[in-house]
Amino acid sequence: MDHDLVVFVPGILGTRLTRDGEDVWNQSKQALLGLRRPGRAVEGLMLPPGVGDEAPEGPWALDADQLLKGPEALPGLVSSMGYPDVRAALGWSGAEGREQGPHPKQYLVFPYDWRLSNRFTARQLRERVDSALAEWRELAPGVHPQARDDPPKLILVCHSMGGLVARYYLECLGGREHTRALVTLGTPFRGAAKAVRVLTGHAVEPQNAAARAFERVLSVNERLALLARSFPSVAQLLPQYKAVFGGDGDERRLLTRVAVPDLPTALVEEAFAFHRDIDEAWERNQAGLAAPPYRVHCFAGRAHPTVHGVVVGADGGLEFVTRLDNDGEWGGDGTVPGGSAVASWVLEREDDALWSGERHSGMAGAESLRHQLGAIRRSRPARRMLDGDTAFGIEVPELAWAGVAFTVRATGPAVTGRALRARLSPVSGPLTGAGPVVLLPDGAGGAGAEMTASEGTWVLRVEADRPSMVCHEVITVGEP
Repeated sequence: MDHDLVVFVPGILGTRLTRDGEDVWNQSKQALLGLRRPGRAVEGLMLPPGVGDEAPEGPWALDADQLLKGPEALPGLVSSMGYPDVRAALGWSGAEGREQGPHPKQYLVFPYDWRLSNRFTARQLRERVDSALAEWRELAPGVHPQARDDPPKLILVCHSMGGLVARYYLECLGGREHTRALVTLGTPFRGAAKAVRVLTGHAVEPQNAAARAFERVLSVNERLALLARSFPSVAQLLPQYKAVFGGDGDERRLLTRVAVPDLPTALVEEAFAFHRDIDEAWERNQAGLAAPPYRVHCFAGRAHPTVHGVVVGADGGLEFVTRLDNDGEWGGDGTVPGGSAVASWVLEREDDALWSGERHSGMAGAESLRHQLGAIRRSRPARRMLDGDTAFGIEVPELAWAGVAFTVRATGPAVTGRALRARLSPVSGPLTGAGPVVLLPDGAGGAGAEMTASEGTWVLRVEADRPSMVCHEVITVGEP
């Protein structure tokens, strides 16, 4: 595989969306938080009704030609640490005395408008890789001698929703015949319950009911729901597994079987139709085959408390839960449930996945995954388990308010007996605020501390000793 064309497909929020060179998402996020005129939240980013599986025109069209380089968040749904050096994460250092980087035509980044339907984005992916692969096949024999006898194929490396784009391309658009490997990092193959939260107006929860920011949270949730409902991609992230408790019993059911208040039926139907298209295409393509023509390597997280489902109360109220039975917390990467990130259509056991203690936001650039990705690219075995029993989870608010204390908590068996510290760093500007805060035992098997920050986007760093391990997350802080 060392002579194949490597294509990186980012996740939702992973591409910078611009109009006339200005970052539209950054402007819209400030409006969503009430820092600018609220109308700006939908003026710049919202899609028109009925866009379906096509691209918008006129004032709704945006440029999507760069990966997100630094940390950013869509509160309540997803955050990203950015993709500053994806080639390094793939094991291409380019440093003197070490493995050299790829030929310029051997590596392709595929930025895209993450608001749009994954069907449309997959069609765009097919156009890009068809052209790039044809060009690389002409050049490869002069760079890699093995390409003379073994024509290069594709290695698709996908973060988050990018894996859904790739799956649609592979099974529904003929991409499987040109692909040698699919590598996914935290892809919600069976959806994520966080999509229910944001689409029903429950994206973020008030951290303090007595705080003056309570009404602001409700307003932010309304704006986020209005915006997210216009994005076909968000609907396609709705859970396909039995994620709903409600109705006439305690049995878990599919979203198609239980009406969830404020979740439009049309969005649920679209989500299930999208995944059904992929599943049915897979069955057709696999008829008579013992295995697919490409290898699948999926990295998944299960160290962090992760929303798995929703409970519909008798009064119509919604509760979002991190467990679906009485056996305790169901882990994930903080965004995608662990079971959803497993490529269950091809892997026989969950242990065949590559489990990581990384959070969803930073999985694509994590040092713990770097050597594994490099091994996969060079057709070498990847280690089965990452981080093992040393991984710990963290619980953090995705939206906080300036001057209002919020709680950072470390969880899991690996917390016991270890020193943990947390620190906030601003995404831009000089380092401000207090030094590291020590997390203290909370009497419930975890450790926690209260922190405060000024308005802006911050990176939280939680570090444990013996052995040293770090978790990162993005926190958005608004002005109350």
